[in-house]
Amino acid sequence: MHLDHVAEPSRPPQIGVIVLQADESLEPDFRRLLPAPIEVLASRVPSGEHVLPETLAAMEGTLSEAAGRLPGGARFASVGYGCTSATAQIGAERVHARIRAGLKAPDLPVSDPVTACLAAARALGISRIGLVSPYVASVSDRLRAAFGTGGLEVAAFGSFNVSEEARVVRIAGSSIREAGIRIGTAQDCEAVFLSCTNLRTLDEIEPIEAAIGKPVLASNQVLAWHLAMLGGVAGQARIPGVLGRL
Repeated sequence: MHLDHVAEPSRPPQIGVIVLQADESLEPDFRRLLPAPIEVLASRVPSGEHVLPETLAAMEGTLSEAAGRLPGGARFASVGYGCTSATAQIGAERVHARIRAGLKAPDLPVSDPVTACLAAARALGISRIGLVSPYVASVSDRLRAAFGTGGLEVAAFGSFNVSEEARVVRIAGSSIREAGIRIGTAQDCEAVFLSCTNLRTLDEIEPIEAAIGKPVLASNQVLAWHLAMLGGVAGQARIPGVLGRL
């Protein structure tokens, strides 16, 4: 029996995100940061067990393929790449080009945590940050250089010095909070950035802000914010208690 049907005349806003295979935090964070009616559609990109310059650089070769696995029938307002350290290693422009190529969408708004952090800093009038990193020195150094190139000075820095992705996501919120407060109290620091999409940061943003009296930014928070801004759906993505001053 043939059944007739009609198509829905409209659809909710759709945002795409390319998530690392090893990442356990970005998707649950985005469900909090980008609530209904916004739809978040994800693809996964292969990633190494360790966060090292060579494993991060290797992702460039599979980004287009991962982007191409996003639903072809979706109408994306914007698409993001969920890796702070790999963006710094590969370069934001190259990341964006690979994603647009995979989606065959040369004009699609694309972001990543580094680009989003720079945009958030500009929006808040911030030029000097304190950086909390989970990465080993070779990865953190590349990220600090990327921020410097973008005009954002890293005035204070601290790292957990962890290379295993599976261990990054297990870093306790209390440790993140203590690190953010310690780095954020540096005299020349105007704000704190908690780096890594796999770090569980959302519940620590406002407690750290309350303790240091400065804005706190985090990889998933700034990426969701920037994708909402680029996609024209920012008014539908404001959650008290999560976004902090941003």
